Amino acid sequence: MRRLTLLLLAVLFPAVSWAGAQKYEPLSDSARAALSKAIADQAPPGSSFRDSMEAVDWLSEMSRRLKKRIPNRDNRHQFLRAVHYEATRAGLDPQLVLGLIQVESSFKKYAVSSAGARGLMQVMPFWIRLIGSKDDNLFLLRTNLRYGCIILRHYLDIEQGNLFRALGRYNGSLGRPEYPNRVRDAWQKQWFYAAKAEGQKPLPPREREKAPSTSP
Repeated sequence: MRRLTLLLLAVLFPAVSWAGAQKYEPLSDSARAALSKAIADQAPPGSSFRDSMEAVDWLSEMSRRLKKRIPNRDNRHQFLRAVHYEATRAGLDPQLVLGLIQVESSFKKYAVSSAGARGLMQVMPFWIRLIGSKDDNLFLLRTNLRYGCIILRHYLDIEQGNLFRALGRYNGSLGRPEYPNRVRDAWQKQWFYAAKAEGQKPLPPREREKAPSTSP
């Protein structure tokens, strides 16, 4: 019976097991102020697309790929517009954010990890105390995306643009390659968008991070 239960959980929640937990690290006053300002900016969302043609092309393509996970078309477009806006606002590739969401929560809005990380981007609640407002709800679409994107941007800045280390920090698995590789694979294989990243190609296998050697 126990084995059957574990099997059912694995089928129902295939990606949540990869959800980690950002670890608390003291922030300088300047970093806390900057992150708090970024979180609190409630300017009405405008279009994050360069023009209407780009919006139509991107939304159509991403909606097609996301259809099985979010069957309702209006919900898909609302979700995708929010991802594109918050990712672009934070200086992130929206397709990278889609890959991260796939690995962290499998697009489950109310996912909760064993460590208590919440929502689509599996944000740890301590961030609300550090940089947000006590009324912030990490299960709300835009709130979760804003926190997740700003936190990933923060880790990228700390790591001077090193995506693998930034992803390791995001997942609480810094130094281990499994999670960064999984996100990179989802990004490149499931969400890569040639029209958005003209001239780019998926990273070749040899550039994947490898597990640290245990030999002397």
